[in-house]
Amino acid sequence: MQTGQRRDIFLDVVRAGAIVGVVGQHWLMPVLAFDGEQLATGNALSTPGWWILTWLSQVMPLVFFAGGAANLLSLRRATSPRDWLGARVRRLLLPVLPLIGVWLLAPSLLRVLGVPEQPVGVAGAIAAQLLWFLSVYLLTVLATPLMAAAHRRWGLAVPAVLGAAALLVDLARFNDLGLIGYANAVFVWLAVHQLGFAYADGTLRRLTRRGALWLSAGGFGVTALMVAFGPYPASMIGMPGAPTSNMSPPSAVLLAVAVGQVGLLLAARDALVGWASRRGPSAVLGWLGPRFMSVYLWHMPALTVVGGVAVVGLGYATPEPGSVQWLLAAPTWLAATGVVLVVLLRVFGRFETLGTRPSTAPTAQLVAAGVAGSAGLLGLAATGFGDLAGVLPWVALVLAGFALGGARLTAPRPAVAVAR
Repeated sequence: MQTGQRRDIFLDVVRAGAIVGVVGQHWLMPVLAFDGEQLATGNALSTPGWWILTWLSQVMPLVFFAGGAANLLSLRRATSPRDWLGARVRRLLLPVLPLIGVWLLAPSLLRVLGVPEQPVGVAGAIAAQLLWFLSVYLLTVLATPLMAAAHRRWGLAVPAVLGAAALLVDLARFNDLGLIGYANAVFVWLAVHQLGFAYADGTLRRLTRRGALWLSAGGFGVTALMVAFGPYPASMIGMPGAPTSNMSPPSAVLLAVAVGQVGLLLAARDALVGWASRRGPSAVLGWLGPRFMSVYLWHMPALTVVGGVAVVGLGYATPEPGSVQWLLAAPTWLAATGVVLVVLLRVFGRFETLGTRPSTAPTAQLVAAGVAGSAGLLGLAATGFGDLAGVLPWVALVLAGFALGGARLTAPRPAVAVAR
């Protein structure tokens, strides 16, 4: 087990791989065309047979797994649960503030520049939709001290019970009680987060390579059975026009995918740690570690800039996914979007590295801060940034959450990647 301020290189690799996977998938998925008024949007992963890619490219389970492990490790190092909670809430909400500020102004500016209303709405929705993750993750952070106590007492029985609850929710959801499915935003992601606890306490690290491969085979095997004989779509991401989605709301099949992915990575753990210990990969991890949240928040705005210029401005249309033209265009598309992201990080990435002085707020106030922030982020994700009057109540909740957290900013923190 990692102690003190030593970093867990494996967790660094998992988180870095997850964020790179999120960015790469989101940049390559869009199939775009513009007719002068309407922006047509499609998904490259809806290409027949490509659904199997999503069993590995849907990396949100790995984000929650690594987050659970890092949260338990950092909670154990903290002077108190209250201090830990205050630091985590502020760190999650602070990088969102500049994104909100930009997108409160951006739609009006785009309209002034003559961009038609429908593409403006698409851009505002894309920029906001990924805030769902922060909303749910804030709730897992608030639950971490209680879930850590449950883990100490019951171990892996906790995610097993959460998984059973997720299956019951799915049973109700697929029997005409659709809205109840959103309860799995708590059950599914808390269960995966709890698996991270089992890594942090050494339980999963004690698996041999063969044991980890069996774990992975079991996870993906159960996934295949649930897709073949259950009501679950084969794709692990939402597809345009599909009657149901495994992500919105999350379904229990994602737990099986999580087990498969985690087992696969654990089997490769020694090789990954050895590779990441080299100078080049270590330097990349050291740069990326303090910027995970900023990369996540700004990679879709980077896509809207490139898509807006190329598709809306210059008339470019995405070639048929998988075609030679698509394969040839992909590197240029990725490079252009990457350049825009780097520029955005130079401007806005500093907010994530700003330090905050310890909060003196009581625990109940910090919980209220997290709940308010989570509600505001969820509202923004649902409504998008297109209508200024519609987003202001949600923005107010996010600002209230940040204020209740009692944050006072200090100088930027050194860029050191640790398993926080």
